[in-house]
Amino acid sequence: MRLLIKLTFASLAFSAQAQMLQAPIVKEPVLRAHLAFLADDLLEGRGTGQRGGDLTVAYLETQAKLIGLQPLYPQLTSPYRQAVKLIGSQTLPSSRVQLSVAGQTISPELGTEVLVSATNGSTQGIIKAPVVFVGYGVRAPEEQWDDYKGQDLRGKFLIMLANDPQPTAEHPQRFAGKAMTYYGRWTYKFEEAKRQGAAGVLILHTTESAAYGWNVPQTSFSHERFNLAGAGNAVEGWWREESAKSFFQLAGFDLASLRVAAERSDFNPVLLPAQIQINLLSKVRQVEQFNVMGMVPGTDPKLKHEAVIYSSHWDHLGIVEEVGKPAQIWNGAIDNASGTAALLAMAQEAVRRPAKRTQLFLWPAAEEQYLLGSLAYVREPAWPLKDTIADLNLDSMNFVGKTKDIGIAGSERSTLYDSAVKVAKKMQLAIAPPVLDLGGAFYRADHFSFARVGIPAFNVGSAVFSGDGHFHYQHEPEQSAKKMKHFKNDYHTPRDRYDASWDLDGMQQQAQFTLELGYELANAKTKPKWRVGDPFAKLRP
Repeated sequence: MRLLIKLTFASLAFSAQAQMLQAPIVKEPVLRAHLAFLADDLLEGRGTGQRGGDLTVAYLETQAKLIGLQPLYPQLTSPYRQAVKLIGSQTLPSSRVQLSVAGQTISPELGTEVLVSATNGSTQGIIKAPVVFVGYGVRAPEEQWDDYKGQDLRGKFLIMLANDPQPTAEHPQRFAGKAMTYYGRWTYKFEEAKRQGAAGVLILHTTESAAYGWNVPQTSFSHERFNLAGAGNAVEGWWREESAKSFFQLAGFDLASLRVAAERSDFNPVLLPAQIQINLLSKVRQVEQFNVMGMVPGTDPKLKHEAVIYSSHWDHLGIVEEVGKPAQIWNGAIDNASGTAALLAMAQEAVRRPAKRTQLFLWPAAEEQYLLGSLAYVREPAWPLKDTIADLNLDSMNFVGKTKDIGIAGSERSTLYDSAVKVAKKMQLAIAPPVLDLGGAFYRADHFSFARVGIPAFNVGSAVFSGDGHFHYQHEPEQSAKKMKHFKNDYHTPRDRYDASWDLDGMQQQAQFTLELGYELANAKTKPKWRVGDPFAKLRP
């Protein structure tokens, strides 16, 4: 009997050891179970500042502990949480925008012609200021470009163009050619307006220049908007260019001619003979949300102080109340219950087989509120930024089936590309052909918060954001490509709901690739490096 017991224990020990030595394989049923729960109506769309968001955080920290991830804040009562303090602001319909020019008053209609919001926490603001047209509103030293030319614009109200300066025959690759750079993103423009000390800022909208229709900012500004506490502008927003043309004409300027002038590096800000008055009333509240994180400590005595981060935001838009419509749950199954679930399935495998470097799993809050959770993380990192070698982000994953290739757009900025190609070859995957980034996708997901502080990072394998069917699917390729392309109609709508018939083998494949890439980085002798000349290589604080 004793011999039998010894043999049984020895067999169990051998079995456990063998399991630890097996290569980590992300399990589709595990991923699917997490996805189905996270996208369920029970979690109410995981909205920032809403009950569903609180439930999501509780679920993630419970799963992190159950999986065996180690906490980053063991001294705290909630050791898997990092607090993110936010200000929520909802513009009230009684707000007004008026412009006085040439003895006339122009009052663009709130919502249909102009959108305004206070993101500095003010409940009531009255802005009276002279108006200045500042071209694209860009200061880019590496491009020898400055639309402000050192002028004192404190207290002035700025109007600027969407996107960034376009390529010319003489300079075909300025500002990345036809692709959008961060200078073209509205987030940068609002940030720069604040640095200039402006009284407020409006971006002129056209579908072509913004890379999306008026309905996109209109939807955003009709909901509660969030910012980190202590940040934001007194007024920021959008103005439909068709509505703005008559204002410029009354001011004695042709907007088309101003646009041409703004394409030149010698452009100077134009003070318009006009005054703007904005009465902005807002419903404001203080909100505390949480990033959730856990780690698998490294095994190498010399390398374990360095970390690879896997990130994927847990939030979506929650319960949304639109004018004239009943409240609806925006479940965000693909965006981004998919990535949230994938990280949980990946972490479950990573704890079985630690790498030489530490692996950190991060679920940022408030990504849909303009990357606020990841921005808060890099400002107060749980792991030193100087010892964080890369961030691999997952967002809006493949739900239509396995592919013959993998998307690694953004990795080419650094040696992450070389590592990704190596892993793809190992998994017998081709590299998906690159797509020109007209909409600035590289700057729209949580990896960008890491890139902007100098950490090599990219969004791994997203088929959703490509949306044009350029991936090669293994099963029913034409039908699968159509399904993926059609999702663009459901993206950021209440129709982004979980469907039990989805083929998640492609999502499992994408998660597996990301995990294997993480291991490749975590076990490598050298750290990833930015390509020479990439602007983000110089931004590490």
